[in-house]
Amino acid sequence: MTVFDETDRLAVDTAKILAADAVEQAGSGHPGTAISLAPAAYLLYQKLMRHDPTDPSWEGRDRFILSCGHSSLTQYVQLFLAGYGLELSDLEHLRTWGALTPGHPEYGLTPGVEMTTGPLGQGLATAIGFAASARYQRELFDPETAAGQSPFDRTVWVIASEGDLEEGITSEASSWAGTQQLGNVVVLYDSNHISIEDDTDIAYTEDVLARYKAYGWHTQSVDWTSPQGYREDADALASALRAAQAETSRPSIVQLRTIIGWPSPTKQNTGGIHGSKLGESELAGLKRALGFQPDAHFVLPEGVLAHTRKARDRGAAAHRDWDRSFRDWAETHPDRAALYRRIHDRELPADLTDHLPVFPADTALATRAASGKVINALAPALPELWGGSADLAGSNNTTIEGADSFGPRGRSTGAWKAAPGGRVLHFGIREHAMAAILNGIALDGGTRAFGGTFLIFSDYQRPAVRLAALMGVPSLFVWTHDSIGLGEDGPTHQPVEQLSTLRAIPGLSVVRPADANETAWAWYGMLRHTAGPSGIVLTRQKVPTLPRGEAAEGEVLAPAELTLRGGYVLAEAAGGVPEVILIATGSEVQLALQARTALQDSGVATRVVSMPCVEWFQEQDADYRQHVLPDSVRARVSVEAGLALTWAPFVGDAGRSVSLEHFGASAPGPELYERFGITADAVIAAAHASLAATHPTSSVSESD
Repeated sequence: MTVFDETDRLAVDTAKILAADAVEQAGSGHPGTAISLAPAAYLLYQKLMRHDPTDPSWEGRDRFILSCGHSSLTQYVQLFLAGYGLELSDLEHLRTWGALTPGHPEYGLTPGVEMTTGPLGQGLATAIGFAASARYQRELFDPETAAGQSPFDRTVWVIASEGDLEEGITSEASSWAGTQQLGNVVVLYDSNHISIEDDTDIAYTEDVLARYKAYGWHTQSVDWTSPQGYREDADALASALRAAQAETSRPSIVQLRTIIGWPSPTKQNTGGIHGSKLGESELAGLKRALGFQPDAHFVLPEGVLAHTRKARDRGAAAHRDWDRSFRDWAETHPDRAALYRRIHDRELPADLTDHLPVFPADTALATRAASGKVINALAPALPELWGGSADLAGSNNTTIEGADSFGPRGRSTGAWKAAPGGRVLHFGIREHAMAAILNGIALDGGTRAFGGTFLIFSDYQRPAVRLAALMGVPSLFVWTHDSIGLGEDGPTHQPVEQLSTLRAIPGLSVVRPADANETAWAWYGMLRHTAGPSGIVLTRQKVPTLPRGEAAEGEVLAPAELTLRGGYVLAEAAGGVPEVILIATGSEVQLALQARTALQDSGVATRVVSMPCVEWFQEQDADYRQHVLPDSVRARVSVEAGLALTWAPFVGDAGRSVSLEHFGASAPGPELYERFGITADAVIAAAHASLAATHPTSSVSESD
């Protein structure tokens, strides 16, 4: 029995023409892959995937990620045909303002798009996170049910291109997936040997399936090319994909050999059809080759849409079956069902703040160590919290103590006990893939996974961190060793520009707590923040745990709970009216407090503002921000062991910054702070300079 009937084949040809017409009308785009992959995408959406076009967010659906996001029409046309809410007019307005069909698929915009893709490799790597999330939730909610019988069983389908597999992130993620034996992910690899620079042999010649076999993947190959001519053998591809889905002990990849743009008469199998419109003559030739009128555009042959929209009926039936299965599970496991709903609604337990540790004052503790204690204090109350690091668990303090490691049981080692539902993630030295995997976990459901590395290595993660911010998903990044304070490892490991460049990413919350108690509240703030990603920035070196009261008054410091405001008055000026404001973050808050003491002793009323998170502070109402940083006080100093770049809006034209505008060096941390002038004395001098700038004709000078 063949998988496609005559109407299916007509629908596939229609998909090819619609993709070509859409790019032609837009004047730009990537038609070639959308044309040649139309049979494969149609096979997934119409024959293989479990999905409900009338409810794109149905929790029981399979997940589909188009990793080669430049070929967005591969997905858009199938969403239209299956009935996801896209209509012909949406294809006609490809790549235009306000359209549901942007140049690359965008999460939250187009129904049926699971994530934003475009940067090659991100989709496949993030899909591994989807797969990990599915396994974790299966083990959390329904570990007893036989494989394939649980409402939590699903497949993560990926279409990837050669460009995706050339990017290093997919090597990292695929290696990790093989180690994890994630048998719920199936990758369809379109091997067409063409990129923008034409034949890929000029740059890419490896045996991809041999590489994936070495990773521990199940590999298959389907070739639509032959000396006798090109044949889109849907039956062979369907057989391979079904075999891949049935292989549950390891991830699967199916290499599909295609001719890009087939059957375009002269541009098929060339770089000319990869990233630009066909042109009037070539488009007409394609239409003739497929039996369409060359001068007719966006044509839907009779009966095609009625045929493909039956996907709605099939989806609704699958949805009903799943609902029954889920209802039976929920009735059998009411406590688990309540937990499931809380987690998927992204609600925190009402008493979660009661679990936050309170650290005693006047003790010294690195904020990375405090973070580890917070994670372990919250873990019993948050089964959805899991995480680890990129081979730096002992340095990042990211291990949930007593928990199993996430992995197949056969992966246990002398140090770690592995279990499929373990809470401790071991990413290996794969920072880039780690960030993408965290994004996939955040996108897939309500669990909250975190991943740790040194702040300097956030540079490796930046593309995935940016995508998290672009999508507005609550990924959690733990960045330790946050300054020259890490000392002897030297400038290669000492972050200087990272705080500024991370703050430059719209929608990313960068949280740098001053002490252990700010760290506790920072974690709570990140967990309740679900509209975007957060990164907590932590010290290697010990910092004092500050004595706190109920409010900043006199010599009493404000409570750490105000961390949730992003910035707050930590220490108030004498008399409550400051002449100068010192704004500091992280380990430099102690310097601001020391400077305040000296300034006030000399008669300068000084306020200290702790600013653990600029982004959270900017979300506060104008009255609060004005209360903390009143416009009337122009004398201001920022204090942070990094670039001063992001502090200009806060210190203003008369302000000064105590900062680090060059790379570090290899020496003990305290010595570096002294040699590079990040000291309380430097803060005092900067305060006097700022005061002088606000009173240029007064007698106030830097030596006062």
